[in-house]
Amino acid sequence: MQKREIFFLLSGILFAAVSYAQKIDSVLSLYHDNYQPEKIHIHFDKSTYSKGETIWFKAYILAGESISDYSRNFFVDWYDDGGKLIKHTVNPVFESSARAQFIIPANYAGEMLHLKAYTRWMLNFDTAFLYTKDIRVINSDTSAKSDRKPFIATSIHFFPEGGDLVNGVGSTVAFIANNQSGNPVAVRGAILNSKNELIDSFASVHDGMGSFSFEPSSKETYTCNWIDEYGTNHTSALPAAKNTGIAIESQLVNNKVVFAVKRSAEITDNLRSLHIVASMNQQMVYSAAINLGTKKISAGEIPTETFPTGVLQVTIFDANWLPLAERVLFVKNKQHQFFPELKMVTQRFGKRMRNEIEIYVPDTLSSNLSISVTDAGLIYDSSTNIFSQLLLQGDIKGYIPNAAEYFSKDDDDTRKYLDLVMLTHGWRRYKWDDIVKAKLPTLRYPMDSDYVQIKGKVYTNGQGTIRTGQNIALIMHGKDSSKQYFMLPLKQDGSFNQRGIIFFDTARLFYQLTGDKRLSDAVTVQFQYGLPLVPYAQVTKIPRFTEPDSLQLLNNYLFYSGIAKNKKSLDSGFTLQEVTVQSKLKSAIDILDEKYTTGLFSSRNSYSFDVIHDERTRGQIDVFHYLQNMIPGLSMSLPILGQNGVNDPNPNNVPGLDWRDGTPEIFLNETPSDAERTMGIPMSEIAYIKVFRPPFMSATGSGASGAIAIYTKKASDANTNFIKGLNNALITGYTPYKEFYSPDYTMPQSKLPDTRATLYWNPYVMTDKKARTVKLEFFNNDITKKFRIVLEGVNAAGKLARVEKVVE
Repeated sequence: MQKREIFFLLSGILFAAVSYAQKIDSVLSLYHDNYQPEKIHIHFDKSTYSKGETIWFKAYILAGESISDYSRNFFVDWYDDGGKLIKHTVNPVFESSARAQFIIPANYAGEMLHLKAYTRWMLNFDTAFLYTKDIRVINSDTSAKSDRKPFIATSIHFFPEGGDLVNGVGSTVAFIANNQSGNPVAVRGAILNSKNELIDSFASVHDGMGSFSFEPSSKETYTCNWIDEYGTNHTSALPAAKNTGIAIESQLVNNKVVFAVKRSAEITDNLRSLHIVASMNQQMVYSAAINLGTKKISAGEIPTETFPTGVLQVTIFDANWLPLAERVLFVKNKQHQFFPELKMVTQRFGKRMRNEIEIYVPDTLSSNLSISVTDAGLIYDSSTNIFSQLLLQGDIKGYIPNAAEYFSKDDDDTRKYLDLVMLTHGWRRYKWDDIVKAKLPTLRYPMDSDYVQIKGKVYTNGQGTIRTGQNIALIMHGKDSSKQYFMLPLKQDGSFNQRGIIFFDTARLFYQLTGDKRLSDAVTVQFQYGLPLVPYAQVTKIPRFTEPDSLQLLNNYLFYSGIAKNKKSLDSGFTLQEVTVQSKLKSAIDILDEKYTTGLFSSRNSYSFDVIHDERTRGQIDVFHYLQNMIPGLSMSLPILGQNGVNDPNPNNVPGLDWRDGTPEIFLNETPSDAERTMGIPMSEIAYIKVFRPPFMSATGSGASGAIAIYTKKASDANTNFIKGLNNALITGYTPYKEFYSPDYTMPQSKLPDTRATLYWNPYVMTDKKARTVKLEFFNNDITKKFRIVLEGVNAAGKLARVEKVVE
């Protein structure tokens, strides 16, 4: 062959390789930008609970390395310890997070609760990555028993590095041993050949994991004899070896991945020219060609100093771009954190004494945090946290015991143990066969980009047709007697839709067509379910429950037994009694707040106005003129009249609001609204107004300039029967949510014993560049002598934070 022909042939091969790599890079970019799976971490107020008690928690939702904007609804399925569904809940997502609660049934007889948490978007992908958690329930009927049998059925699994053993090629083989509950078991053993000769010995070094070097031969057969920590002997087979193929060795050294690709002596043509691709978060970060035509081994390096913290996937392809081997490693560059500062401003351990916490976030980026304060004498599960869940467990299949320790330590042993985790756990966020073929995922569920929708269709029943411009008037009455008004246009087919509604529990929807009364009386309206439907994430087998430490379990049992002797559960006794006593002292503002506000609008970080009883509302033009005189710093730019009485710069005659260098969001009966819609409401119809200091996380925008919530009078305050005789339908909203009750002992209180295990819980502590410091207060109970404070959260850049302190 002529040199010129060889040159063009090699150039064509090189061009084809580069083109294929670019194609994979392009497809991965599509996956990253449009099909990024979400992952969840949940911050619980504590680790163990009593039956009848409330579990308080907050979910953080990420997509890749960033906070997610894919989902607006968060689902949780609660199962008993036999796998039976107890409850399905749904909560709205704000700022890529959701707060929620679950009340353990008072008659619950099990020792464990199992939950699966997910978004609808997550159900489009491998359900092995849904969030799961086992929660221990202290039950006097079962927890005090001491005749529990140990788990003794042990199994071992072998994982050749890269995926396959190849005859004549040395490889690292990792292993993991577990009992039938999935908990690690220590083992030791030996590899023997057909002559019963020792080839190598091995022993687990951490959480049932270990590794050994092994070079199989096609002329031999091998067995593995091993013994577990219970003294039981076992014999297992090693994975079968291939006669031709490749193996990969890799490790992280000094901010780079050092790898070597080895082949068998005899190979097929497709193994002579290989390709290596490294990817993170569905983005290609490295690619290169490997030539094994004339040599049996090829080595290289992948620099990692600029990579984010997380799972790095290294894949070897053959000449036809078919995947041959895969290795996952964990890059730990410490670029995943931001650092809130937490200190006790006032620290008192006496009975019912006031304490104050100060949180300071040095960053100018907005942050979204949650905080719990509990009795530090109780069990606390430190095996997982926001770092381990969102950076490791959310991307790796299978149970990882004590995952949090891989982020709390950074010594050589910890890095070695973390690499064993990577060798023994699967990672399959996407399939390479689909990537190479440029095949995009098939979505069963579209992006969940809205909250509750009020939608339906009007049927005229042959009595007429829907006119152009025809509207349907809706009045939504919540279970708490709140009401919202909607005037929705009808399409030609009679359909209508109102998006972005947030309400809890159920509401009754009254409706009437405007205009033609004859047609209005004749039509029927069919309403569709307003929340997105999802299948429950069914448990297919009895879930894995971690064995508790018997001494810790006893300590918890004694704590809860002490509460039980007082015949007051943490929620149903103490809290409700306290609320009853408090109600005698409630101010008019407190009564209005309980009557009109729900969920996040119940926050006391606000100015509140009792409009019903405020004489200053008389003579006010509208609500904004009223507020301008009441809120420090709130200004209103009035319309400027131009020539001939025309409003020049503001043709809609709508005032411009300014507060703290921005425009506050406006809500009417907790539904997003605007100045134009609300300024026309007569002051005589308004009952209550709240002006929230920034940031306000319920805002449809960033909430950086706070929010104004306006509440119109309920029927009990307005004394009207305006909905009498109207057709109506019952619709379902989000799972009901009650605010965490924290007593204020500066006010007269009940003398009943206060044995709250959770002293304070706040799922939304928000900071930004204008408000970096937050002060929180709580009161001790009657018995706690030291506090455990846990602060977790994310910032706008997707960086994570965790602070844990025991104060005594």
